[in-house]
Amino acid sequence: MQLRHGRIGCLLGPSGCGKSTVLRAICGFEPIQAGEISIDKQLVSSKGFTLAPEKRRVGVVFQDYALFPHLTNVQNVAFGLRHLSKKEALEKAQEWLKRVGLVNVCSRYPHELSGGQQQRVALARAMAPEPEILLLDEPFSNLDVDLRERLAGEIRDILKANNTTALLVTHDQFEAFAIADDIGVMVDGQLVQWDNAYNLYHRPATRFVADFIGYGVFVPGKTQAGPSVEIELGNLPLPQSSYGLPGEEVDVLLRADDIIHDDDSLLQAKVISKAFRGGDFLYTLALESGQEIMAMVPSHHDHAIGEKIGIKLVADHVVTFSKS
Repeated sequence: MQLRHGRIGCLLGPSGCGKSTVLRAICGFEPIQAGEISIDKQLVSSKGFTLAPEKRRVGVVFQDYALFPHLTNVQNVAFGLRHLSKKEALEKAQEWLKRVGLVNVCSRYPHELSGGQQQRVALARAMAPEPEILLLDEPFSNLDVDLRERLAGEIRDILKANNTTALLVTHDQFEAFAIADDIGVMVDGQLVQWDNAYNLYHRPATRFVADFIGYGVFVPGKTQAGPSVEIELGNLPLPQSSYGLPGEEVDVLLRADDIIHDDDSLLQAKVISKAFRGGDFLYTLALESGQEIMAMVPSHHDHAIGEKIGIKLVADHVVTFSKS
């Protein structure tokens, strides 16, 4: 895994997969048993060697922000600037609060701010010493969903404007997509794919990544000459790289956006369940065989549970896996 200067990386995975442990190892809080960690070409961790955390030039934004309640916001940001005079530290802290859009709250205290504002104060405090890398541990978990998505975009803009190299951990894929350039999917302590969001979605390296990212299901198929794969909904062309022998039984990944609603289609599926998502419904549908699939349908198509609707297969990126 390599994160280039000025890029934003993310470790994504379910709870307990090891994301935060990796962050602690980068900080120098955890020794490593194998491999190496380097920051700006300087070796900071290897088996039997751990450079002290204070010598690593790493900034951290904690999950609970860890702001000092008895200090004003500008004093909180200035706290890590002890190498400067008090006057210089406060001036620099004010500049960083300005960069995160909070120059008007310098003299206020953390409890007087919203959760999103507290997050930005914590960000300014971590960035003020100008670390080589900024680490963010589940930075939006204490915020409501709407604020999370908006703040993720704002923080990405702040990090990019300051050419900051950053790595965050999260279990929320949409949060990762909103902020990161490079995303690593982890499971059971292993990094199984380090890639951009597009490739994670359309070219998953493993069955776990395919299942974890986005909405979708695996349906049975059989490879054909062409190359292509035959599934219950029809025949899909295969990229040559994923083609095996004709007649091989495989599982085909069908995303919710691979199925579209089409009133004129002769192909029918029964609505099993639905989830309203504002502009769309996420439908779970049953085919004639009983095989379930998912479809993202514009919300003005409001169908009842048990109703049959017309569907069409429009899969452009076909992903297959050998039968498990």
